[in-house]
Amino acid sequence: MKKAVFLGICLSSFNLFWAQSQHLNELKINEIQVIGSHNSYKKAILPEVYHYLSQKDTLNVLPRIQYEHIPIPQQLDLGLRNLEIDVYADSQGGKYAHPKILDLVKTSEPFDPEGKMKKPGYKMIHVTDIDYQTWYYTLEDCLKDLKKWSDQHPDHDPVFITLEPKDGKANQFGTEPEHYTSKLFDDLDHELKKYLGKDKIITPDDIRGSYTTLNEAALNKNWPKVKEVKGKFLFVLDNNGENRDLYAKDHPSLKGRMIFTNSVPGTPEAAVLFMNEPKKDDAMIKDLVKKGYIIRTRADADTMEARNEDYSRFEKAKESGAQIITTDYYYPSKLFKSNYKVSFDNNTYERKNPVTGK
Repeated sequence: MKKAVFLGICLSSFNLFWAQSQHLNELKINEIQVIGSHNSYKKAILPEVYHYLSQKDTLNVLPRIQYEHIPIPQQLDLGLRNLEIDVYADSQGGKYAHPKILDLVKTSEPFDPEGKMKKPGYKMIHVTDIDYQTWYYTLEDCLKDLKKWSDQHPDHDPVFITLEPKDGKANQFGTEPEHYTSKLFDDLDHELKKYLGKDKIITPDDIRGSYTTLNEAALNKNWPKVKEVKGKFLFVLDNNGENRDLYAKDHPSLKGRMIFTNSVPGTPEAAVLFMNEPKKDDAMIKDLVKKGYIIRTRADADTMEARNEDYSRFEKAKESGAQIITTDYYYPSKLFKSNYKVSFDNNTYERKNPVTGK
């Protein structure tokens, strides 16, 4: 009896997933709206580390990073169609192999027992030395898992992935991330092609087509239909400053690049934009969406909406027509008491866009 009930639930979920996917097939990817996760690879800070840090947290900043995610393949199984990953360059290897907080706190779980952080390559961490618990130590492993999942689900709708290149100044422990260079960005593109496959990536060149610039293509809504990009991923660089410009350097309209950039509307590289404050910028987002841009926004941030069970930001995000809405709460938090949970109707995570959907 239990097996029959379980099978019924599985079939019901599959039918819902299939129906959700089918009715979007004829829409272009700028005419849908998806929900996905923010810092998708992140595990919760270990309780003993959290306790130690909370005693030093005079500004009450720590609760803002008190969230966690289930494994990425499970997120995709659930129906999420956006992911976010942070990538630190580590060309020599070992730069992030020993989180400094471990010199101050004895933990119950070992860090990187296989020594993956000691090898050269791109690493996936939220906050170095403090918030280091991750489902993937390396970008390579993450991409391999994405390819495996995609190969097992070849008809999946496109997945948007925001990719943040992390660098900057030294932290309080003295750890200074490796700064990105043109070569490191070239290597990053190569990493995506090597471990995921160029055939699985929607590139700026694909969208630009015969138009003079990528921006012109976006304004002419030269986006593919969902059915034309089944089994594919679209990457967007989460940076609006020096690293964005460095990535685009010598690549006009991102020619030859694997990743879209968060460029200023109207500039040659502009097609996918970040506007994370839908309550403040909902009218602007809606206008840009109507023009042909794909917009990423946020349903919640810093755990605040979840703690207050406040859906007003999510409602504005939906109404704005932003095609990508990120959340930390496709499930309610297990780290503090809250019923806050983000989804569309019937626990779905894709739907026709309320602004551009035909």
